[in-house]
Amino acid sequence: MVKKTKKRAKLAKKTTKAKNTNYTAKDIEVLEGLEPVRKRPGMYIGGTDVHAMHHLVSEVLDNSMDEVVSGHANKVNINLIDSITIEISDNGRGIPVDKHPKFKLPAVEVILTTLHSGGKFSNKNYQTSGGLHGVGVSVVNALSKKLDLEIARDKRFYTQTYSRGVKKNKLKTISRGSIKKGTKIKFTPDDEIFGKENFDSSIIYNMAKAKAYLIPNVEINWSCPKNLVKKNIPTQDRLHYAKGIHDYLSALVNPNDPIFNEEFYFKTNVDDEGNSIEGIINWFDAIEPINQSYCNTIQTPLGGTHENGFKNGMFKAFKDYSKIKFERKASQITQDDIFGSSASILSIFIENPEFQGQTKEKLSSIEPGKKIELKIKQLFEQWLAKKTKTAEQLFYYAFNRSQLRLQNRSELAIERQVKRKKITLPGKLADCTISGNKGTELFLVEGDSAGGSAKQARDRQTQAILPLRGKILNVISASRDKINANQEIVDLIQALGCKRGDNYNSKDIRYEKIIIMTDADVDGAHIATLLMGFFYNEFPKLIDDGQLYLSVPPLFKISKGGKIFYAVSERHKDDIVKKEFKNSENIEINRFKGLGEMMPAQLKETTMSPENRTLLKVQIASKDKKKTKKSVEALMGKKPELRFKFITENSKRVSAENIL
Repeated sequence: MVKKTKKRAKLAKKTTKAKNTNYTAKDIEVLEGLEPVRKRPGMYIGGTDVHAMHHLVSEVLDNSMDEVVSGHANKVNINLIDSITIEISDNGRGIPVDKHPKFKLPAVEVILTTLHSGGKFSNKNYQTSGGLHGVGVSVVNALSKKLDLEIARDKRFYTQTYSRGVKKNKLKTISRGSIKKGTKIKFTPDDEIFGKENFDSSIIYNMAKAKAYLIPNVEINWSCPKNLVKKNIPTQDRLHYAKGIHDYLSALVNPNDPIFNEEFYFKTNVDDEGNSIEGIINWFDAIEPINQSYCNTIQTPLGGTHENGFKNGMFKAFKDYSKIKFERKASQITQDDIFGSSASILSIFIENPEFQGQTKEKLSSIEPGKKIELKIKQLFEQWLAKKTKTAEQLFYYAFNRSQLRLQNRSELAIERQVKRKKITLPGKLADCTISGNKGTELFLVEGDSAGGSAKQARDRQTQAILPLRGKILNVISASRDKINANQEIVDLIQALGCKRGDNYNSKDIRYEKIIIMTDADVDGAHIATLLMGFFYNEFPKLIDDGQLYLSVPPLFKISKGGKIFYAVSERHKDDIVKKEFKNSENIEINRFKGLGEMMPAQLKETTMSPENRTLLKVQIASKDKKKTKKSVEALMGKKPELRFKFITENSKRVSAENIL
């Protein structure tokens, strides 16, 4: 049933073999200053790819925005000088230059050359901040080939230059400078770290634009050379939005018109400690859910406790309202029914936020999430009571979505859904952006954890991710009603966008390749088998057309002295140890528990990137179709006696040596 379509790519970073076989105290390295950052940049910025390179921009920009939020600045300038150099300045207070009482160095030098240093570990200087970890600008300095600093404060100007985290000169005092007050940082990311990666003007411009939307009183001035302009990005622009997130929402959903005339908007404190929240949500016809969330102006693309608190608070208020007004009709409405076609923006400002990782893509602070949930529940209850007409419209919108979801348990309803031009896609699907299906891929992933890693690792233009909840239904032995009632299967069919069985048309399918990507263990193999059974039973023509694939993720990482290999099985691992390491000692072997355990960069390198990955095409030869049908019915059908007979007859043909 499975045929190799590509030779297994040998993923290795070749370096000089370690000459010293002894391991003594002198081999223990102590990394000082910014050495850890240059040694392991991925620990601080999530990798060394173009995404990580732009994270450096985010760190510097966030520092300027902290000055804006704290009320000490109202202008930020971003000048993309060339493809590898950028300059960011603000009119804030300027980084302190007086001597640090402990280190006896100018404070700015301490900030730029020492991890976990800064003025944001308490609320003395910043009530809230994005650069909480105290590693942001020092990391930028460590990973920059060159960094030029200019500070204006106390009617004096100061300049200094760094290279790869090391100062090239003492802090100079000059009589005049290019800024009246504030801080200017110009830096060039180190090509020893990032290779030939270049800045993308569209990424940086949209980053700045989002900041301007969140803070209506800020003015962000943008400039960029004409030769770097792409995707309708202007060479010059003044980013200032008086209506804040109202303007932001309009830009996100343009040209779609809202279903209701009244959006739910709020701006308030969530406690007596100055933590605040601002947000807006409205509903639009035939759009995929849009959720933009921020903490202290830092975008959190993976959501977190603040986003969960926002949705949970709204849902609880809606359920309470619906139970009173509509009694039993509300019982089957779920959170997805409410938020399925909505667009929302959430911005919070809190003290001491905790994020998952230095890249700050997900908020993990527990207490703010609880406070937000209580506050939003209260505010949405008041909104529903006040906006009675819109509240009733919203209820029937959610109720109709719930009924449609329940109707999808019948095959006829699913096919009606597929036939619609504007199909409502499953909320958990991270779709690709390219139009048409040429070159597109849908990855079916085991669980939300692996789904989160895959979403970060994917090529957003051509690769879509659909996380599946555990082991799907065995369709070979299930009734049609049971198949049609399974939400995971309904979601999968909707994502594919085509009819099943004899009604299948290859022109309707939304993706060119369907790739089953599960863990490299027994459970993963079981899930992959169930999914292959699903396609075999429901979409046999898709298999005949050669559109179904299995990914081959690594099970082991083998490394020593800088040499790294990945192995997909025990036998493969043993072969690598024997061939590449000559069975030497002190080899580090790590077993991946699952795809969710892998860093996004690792997952991309080993399993998702077309340049390196191995795919197995699922095929059935014409001469083997009868035999395959018999085997599938025996192994996955309703009769256990056929399964027992098949296993006993074929067990002797299977050995450890011929299992991949």
